[in-house]
Amino acid sequence: MVLEGNPEVGSPRTSDLLHSVSQGPCALSSPCEGAQPGEKPIKYGELIVLGYNGCLASGDKGHRRSRLALSRRPHANGVKPDVMHHISTPLVSKALSNRGQHSISFTLSRSHSVIVEYTHDSDTDMFQIGRSTENMIDFVVTDTSPGGSTTEGPSAQSTISRYACRILCDRRPPYTARVYAAGFDASSNIFLGERAAKWRTPDGLMDGLTTNGVLVMHPAGGFSEDSAPGAWREISVCGNVYTLRDSRSAQQRGKLVENETNVLQDGSLIDLCGATLLWRTPAGLLRAPTLKQLEAQRQEANAARPQCPVGLSTLAFPSPARGRTAPDKQQPWVYVRCGHVHGYHGWGCRRERGQQERECPLCRLVGPYVPLWLGQEAGLCLDPGPPSHAFAPCGHVCSEKTARYWAQTPLPHGTHAFHAACPFCGAWLTGEHGCVRLIFQGPLD
Repeated sequence: MVLEGNPEVGSPRTSDLLHSVSQGPCALSSPCEGAQPGEKPIKYGELIVLGYNGCLASGDKGHRRSRLALSRRPHANGVKPDVMHHISTPLVSKALSNRGQHSISFTLSRSHSVIVEYTHDSDTDMFQIGRSTENMIDFVVTDTSPGGSTTEGPSAQSTISRYACRILCDRRPPYTARVYAAGFDASSNIFLGERAAKWRTPDGLMDGLTTNGVLVMHPAGGFSEDSAPGAWREISVCGNVYTLRDSRSAQQRGKLVENETNVLQDGSLIDLCGATLLWRTPAGLLRAPTLKQLEAQRQEANAARPQCPVGLSTLAFPSPARGRTAPDKQQPWVYVRCGHVHGYHGWGCRRERGQQERECPLCRLVGPYVPLWLGQEAGLCLDPGPPSHAFAPCGHVCSEKTARYWAQTPLPHGTHAFHAACPFCGAWLTGEHGCVRLIFQGPLD
């Protein structure tokens, strides 16, 4: 076996690649380098899975949860590109037998492969995300179905890779976070087979894409009241940015976008072909409402004693501690086409349109009639504004700015489709605007 070394393999975007060794998810309660005893570790940011409204249906347990904070590890676990080898493909498994050596293998043909070896990087921390429940995965993510349910079990087919992506965080200020496609497996390797999209870069290096791809969208104007959705891009194994392929698993890559990077910013979305993650920075979370603020808004809304305009019963949003089961007797319901809020009633059904289609007794518009549920995942909110709007047709309630932003944000679906969805439950949005302003009636006294 002849090995050809190339010590100049590093590049501005590939030199920061690294691997997460088995040190637990984020070591949030462990002291970090430079941290005083009892001092909280430095937080790089948080990942929030869209569609769960604060908690998985089965509960947040271990590495499988709806939200994860990434903090500086007690010891750096990064690796960076070191040497590139050209070898015979049948000898790849022998060359990669050393589990202590991290590497990426690019199979170019049945007889030729390229292996890029990595060395330790003391300046970075790595966090891996994927479907696998092995120790090297810090954040276990499964397919999200509309309504906040997950696809689990041995018979369930998933489009999310076992080792979907990795996030690299600088251990020193400003603690920049970067996302890369693919993650290292239990043998500390990444394999791009003969059928995977891969190529040589103009400077002689190797790069490639995963089967279903890792897509990223950076919002224009940050994640704030003035935000607007950006363009979706695909991230390569080496962290370069490309336009989207014709379909999710097409072998032909998109065009290189040289003026964009894989650096995550507040509000960046990461799509893993089955689940979408939202990245929030510590500074961005300071602008988001807290759980205490959301609870205060719920109590304030109930204190206004809104009434059903027909039944004249007093309406009240249930406590989040009660969970989303069957609607409460005092639960507000809304006609999502017009926004008129009522208590539950059984009249107005249109047989030709099914039980979910009702006629509003105030304006006579016919459409879905659903219970209202307050959005409880504060990290999905752009501002701490009052709960004035609801998504259609699911009925999740949030501020106007939050509702309008998500209603105009297309999320990847399937191999090449995009569709706006409720960030709290994942339901596809319908209607002209995807959300509606709520019209409450106050007490008559």
